[in-house]
Amino acid sequence: MSDIAAPAPRRWVLHVDLDQFIAAVEILRNPELAGKPVIVGGRGDPTERAVVSTASYEAREFGVGSGMPLRIAVRKIPDAVILPVDAPLYLAASEEVMATLRAQPGAVVQVLGWDEAFVGVDTDDPEGYARRLQQDVFDRTRLHCSVGIGDNLVRAKNATDFGKPRGTFHLTADNWLEVMGHRPTIALWGVGSKISKRLALLGVETVSELAVADVDALTREFGPKMGLWYRQLGRGDGSNVVDDTPWVARGHSKETTFQVDIVEPDEIEDAARRLLGEVLDEVAADDRPVVGLGLKVRYAPFLTKTFTKKIPSTSDREVVLARTMELVAKIEPGRPIRLLGVRAEMAMPDDAREGHTPTRGGW
Repeated sequence: MSDIAAPAPRRWVLHVDLDQFIAAVEILRNPELAGKPVIVGGRGDPTERAVVSTASYEAREFGVGSGMPLRIAVRKIPDAVILPVDAPLYLAASEEVMATLRAQPGAVVQVLGWDEAFVGVDTDDPEGYARRLQQDVFDRTRLHCSVGIGDNLVRAKNATDFGKPRGTFHLTADNWLEVMGHRPTIALWGVGSKISKRLALLGVETVSELAVADVDALTREFGPKMGLWYRQLGRGDGSNVVDDTPWVARGHSKETTFQVDIVEPDEIEDAARRLLGEVLDEVAADDRPVVGLGLKVRYAPFLTKTFTKKIPSTSDREVVLARTMELVAKIEPGRPIRLLGVRAEMAMPDDAREGHTPTRGGW
């Protein structure tokens, strides 16, 4: 027998992302849809104002993607199958997947949404672990997933895109710049189109350029916290801690798209009241006071404005309503509105996760 001890298993982060999740669940319900361009959104009526929630891979080949207006999606694919959103069905499928992940040996699971989660595990064979996980998910749910394998949350999340569909991909400190360095900053998890444009104005266009960007320039543009964080993202650095503490919502929101623009003050106030009523019903179920409010307004044809305000902690619906109407009063009079949304922020419990995203130094 050898006296040399086997090396301790290494800590890995796996990012599990279900492939075309909503479309895949619909295809399981209606197997005849397999291989067809399937689009899910709104009430399934492309003549109404609604956007694409998800599209099958066949539909994506025509340029259809999440957030696209249904009417435009149908122009791209006139013979596409258009289906209404069935949230309870997707939630039930998601819960089966997450239960499967939690059943993996030694797994710590941090749920990110219906169709994705981090899995933290100590193993000397992350590829084999990921493949077994994929098979277990498929055996239980008949759904396929891709797995990003990383040495922290940031790299695991970015790795998943290279493994799609149904595959795996490793992204660690050793190959981060080789794989990501030449890519535009928008390829990073946590960098959207607006941030990437602001970075470009600083002369920072690629991930490798962001990794060595001037700290002073970044902090002047984004502030001391966010500036340093974006530079950290460029290096792929971040926490490797997967936290299974249940997520606690910071707030609840509701929005509605009007099939016909509204413009009259009474109509706008009535719509805001209805939305707030639905939001406060959900807030009451959480039994936490409201500490902030938000109002989202989309003017015709497509200009969106958001108004927010902090308020003294309260559970009084009438007080919240009065403060919401103060935000409604900021809407430009006489301007047609196509969408209205209301959000209520709640006080957080002491044992809730800290921070907003897993990339910012962990939870």
